Amino acid sequence: MRKDRRRSWMWVGVWLAAVALSLAASVAIGPTATDLDSLWRAILAGPGAKAPEAAGGWVQAVVWEIRFPRAVLALLVGAALGAAGAAYQGVLRNPLADPFILGVSSGAALGAVAGILFGGQVGLYGLFAVPGLAFVGGLVGLAAVFWLGSIRGPGSRNNTLILAGVVVQSFFGAILTVLMVAASNRLPNVMLWLLGSLANRDPRLIWSLVPATVLGLTMVWWEARNLNVLTLGEEEAAHLGVDVGAARLVILGASSLMTAAAVSVAGIIGFVGLVVPHVLRILAGPDHRTLLPLSALGGGVFLLWADNAARTLIPGQEIPIGAITAFCGAPFFAYLLHRQGR
Repeated sequence: MRKDRRRSWMWVGVWLAAVALSLAASVAIGPTATDLDSLWRAILAGPGAKAPEAAGGWVQAVVWEIRFPRAVLALLVGAALGAAGAAYQGVLRNPLADPFILGVSSGAALGAVAGILFGGQVGLYGLFAVPGLAFVGGLVGLAAVFWLGSIRGPGSRNNTLILAGVVVQSFFGAILTVLMVAASNRLPNVMLWLLGSLANRDPRLIWSLVPATVLGLTMVWWEARNLNVLTLGEEEAAHLGVDVGAARLVILGASSLMTAAAVSVAGIIGFVGLVVPHVLRILAGPDHRTLLPLSALGGGVFLLWADNAARTLIPGQEIPIGAITAFCGAPFFAYLLHRQGR
């Protein structure tokens, strides 16, 4: 047991190093070419330092005002989606569970788009207005999925949750289409947001992501032991003294909080919460006490490199980051469906 724990925490150290390297790469990589000497001087100077243009002052502005805040946003969004995916899969005992597939992302997107288009008309202003509406939308989406899937107690067929998520996604997608038609003057911005993107995001959004991600991850990690027991089944967990209803409520609520915060900043980015927990479960084992923080770190690394690809694959243009993650995640989802079918 101790050997397994040491192995798991060794992976935490590995992924912390991967986060540091990925952040450094995200700061160095971009559509604007920068020489290593100017880049290194800009990093050492730190944010806010003034340097003449001839000494690479423009590189310092690019690094600290554009690339670094965007990299931090990508790290936080990926961490939220990765940890939420691991929690959903554990509490629902379904390897296909994911914020995107379950319809939580679609509900959060509907709430966020409604806030973007109509928030000012009903007196909703401020940095946290859109994330708040996204959280409400995510909870509505989750409640709709549970209602359609008829998840009422032990012995429920969790596979029906996936089908219910497809239905909810389709329904919310139709409402989003109507909203976009009604606000056609802002259609290009909303479309790019729905496809998932970190382009032109306000760096201050970091302050809406940090508390939601930290609080959500703390809550699900606090329930990690109960989550380990819940994977045995709800009846077994109840016999072992777990308050199943309360544990599920905390885990699902915290996961929806993280998902809603991520969607409100970056739009709909699918498959991060599906792919990352599966890979890390194979590498480090199923213990949620380490799997949850590992999924947060792994999700951040995955999204950092997806964003790097989105910015650089096509010179002069930017691919929506949701397309990059779908390109990686859709084949993986097909593989899981095939394996589960067998």
